[in-house]
Amino acid sequence: MCGIAGLFLKTRALEPHLGALTSVMLSELTARGPDSAGFAVYGAAMPGHVKYTLRAEGGAETLALFPKLGLSAIERDDHLVVSVPLAHEAAFAAALAGHPEIAVVSKGERIELFKGVGLPDDVAARFGLATMSGTHAIAHTRMATESAVTTAGAHPFSTGLDQCLVHNGSLSNHNDLRRKLVREGLSFETQNDTEVAAGFLTHQLQTGARLDEALRAALGTLDGFYTFVVGTESGFGVLRDPIACKPAVMAETDDYVAFGSEYRALAALPGIEGAHLFEPEPAKVYFWERAA
Repeated sequence: MCGIAGLFLKTRALEPHLGALTSVMLSELTARGPDSAGFAVYGAAMPGHVKYTLRAEGGAETLALFPKLGLSAIERDDHLVVSVPLAHEAAFAAALAGHPEIAVVSKGERIELFKGVGLPDDVAARFGLATMSGTHAIAHTRMATESAVTTAGAHPFSTGLDQCLVHNGSLSNHNDLRRKLVREGLSFETQNDTEVAAGFLTHQLQTGARLDEALRAALGTLDGFYTFVVGTESGFGVLRDPIACKPAVMAETDDYVAFGSEYRALAALPGIEGAHLFEPEPAKVYFWERAA
């Protein structure tokens, strides 16, 4: 099963409402994935800083492990968004490597990523999704069919700077691809096939591909059935496999592009009555990018 919700805003007027709209979309997909949920929000950058989203039992007390680095942070449940000055990032990363109990959930200029076990409404409430603002967001409700129900196994997965991916489906060649990507220098935290798909895109982006080009490369590399929704610092992409057996519907207006595994996830969006509604075609890359 699993459910995907994505919202990419074209107008600044809706940015303060991004979290509230995404929260409603996520809630509507509870029946598709009641065991865990997660979401990535692309918010404002802090000049001269990089954001780390960490999962740590100690919450804000975690900062005490990194003295004299000039850190500021926002605590959301058991996740911590730490703004690290670029001048101190190397020292922070080195210190973080000595604390394997602290999980790095995401890293980048704008991305903040949160996930947890439980009903989607409960996960969204714990992290305050409805209060968040930004330009685009991607959310996922999970029904685990091939791995344990854990926070680490929940979606989205982020394997590169300001990049995240959610997935509905199953890959058949992820173990072989994981081994190849490890040889290329990537590392993985779980056995989830979705993390491998995210890693494949990261590798493509690191070698100079644009997001749309990376998604096209996935068609020739990834075996199985899948619907991917992907976010980067400025982009929003959608890809379905050539058979496209997983449900998907999209809506586009002058104000936004929205994705849902079912139409009910889109039904409460403003202006949906006049939106261009369509089902993304098999093996076709859909890609939008915000202006600088």
